[in-house]
Amino acid sequence: MRIDILTLFPDMCNSVLGESIIGRARQAGKVEINCIDIRDYTLDKHRRVDDKPYGGGMGMVMAPQPIYDCFEALCRETGCKPHLIYMTPQGRTLTQERVKELAKLDNIAILCGHYEGVDERVIEALEPEEISVGDYVLTGGELPALIVADSVSRMLDGVLSDDECFEEESHFNSLLEYPQYTHPSEWQGRKVPEILLSGHHANVEKWRRERSLERTFFRRPDMLEKAELNDKDREFLSKLKRD
Repeated sequence: MRIDILTLFPDMCNSVLGESIIGRARQAGKVEINCIDIRDYTLDKHRRVDDKPYGGGMGMVMAPQPIYDCFEALCRETGCKPHLIYMTPQGRTLTQERVKELAKLDNIAILCGHYEGVDERVIEALEPEEISVGDYVLTGGELPALIVADSVSRMLDGVLSDDECFEEESHFNSLLEYPQYTHPSEWQGRKVPEILLSGHHANVEKWRRERSLERTFFRRPDMLEKAELNDKDREFLSKLKRD
């Protein structure tokens, strides 16, 4: 998969994407992520990419020309039109289901807005998918773009050591993840649940499934509507409701 991030701050994005699991995946060729500087495509001799909004108001608005030309150059380079995403608090909230769908695509481009956003005309011209990472406002689209790039990349073959690394995580199957423990077996008087020390694989899996259901029931009951539940799961949830 190839992911291109269209941004005014490519160094900021590269510094994050060069670290940890995603950094190693890039080096190993499991995913190609490029950070493209929108300023390189402005026609302004002073490399300006923004201006005051028509009608007055605070802040600056990113101009349409540099963004449009940046994306058009990307299309020419790749020989295709990548699926374009615009990070905006006005978009639909990112979910794990959408992440799994995006991970099946070959080319994704992510546009990072800044200042007071981008000129509406370039949104109309490029018709990107608009995605939000939550109901709050940030100074720019770079951090949300990094979230999308990270969440999608880790779904790709070979990025994580095993599919189980993400298949049992919170939200992957519309359930929150069970509690995790490591050494030592006792810390500050708090002990690891005995079942996890038993070596009995079936009992451990049963305990983990029940804790996952329990956490979801009490913390995010809305998620249970989409979860794939079997008869034993429903029986356990019914017991929680009675209690």
